[in-house]
Amino acid sequence: MAGGWRIILAEIVQFHHVQGLTSGLVAFANRLRAAGHTVHTPDLFDGRTFDSIEEGLAFVRTIGFEDTMNLGVKAVEGLPADLVYVGLSLGVMSAQKLAQTRPGARGAVFLYSCLPTSEFGEWPAGVPVQIHGMDADPFFVDEGDLDAARELVDEADDGTLFLYSGDQHYFTDSSLPSYDEAATGLVVDRMLEFLDKI
Repeated sequence: MAGGWRIILAEIVQFHHVQGLTSGLVAFANRLRAAGHTVHTPDLFDGRTFDSIEEGLAFVRTIGFEDTMNLGVKAVEGLPADLVYVGLSLGVMSAQKLAQTRPGARGAVFLYSCLPTSEFGEWPAGVPVQIHGMDADPFFVDEGDLDAARELVDEADDGTLFLYSGDQHYFTDSSLPSYDEAATGLVVDRMLEFLDKI
């Protein structure tokens, strides 16, 4: 490039929710790819998708939540250290564990879910984080995730929690009835600003 400058774009790993790697999650990743970022979308369910959260949870219980999380951890083997980890609901388990325990993370973005940082130790210094959820989503608000999110953004050197009006869980998945295009547009814009700064 002229003057020897080049834009350093992010390399992202996006972990899917409990209904699997749906076409809507691929479309979400493609919005980040369209901005020039590299996005890996590991399929922890080997092609299976489910029509409901309940069906997906039943499947995950046959594997085990910890083993499912560790499938995500294994999925990044061979990838560089300086990744951005993106998790959507169930996928936050893998994304958060990697962001907290795999050295070199450039950042993390969690959608619809957050775990207490004590699950994996302390939040690493210098790793920025964004968390997105709906303010009346019963999974996010009533099960402790919102409280964990608030604690995490307070603990992180650079942490931001964004709340959107509504009660849907998978609101950024365009293949599901819970999809909210306006909220998703805001999420994508905020993620792209985040990625531009790290």
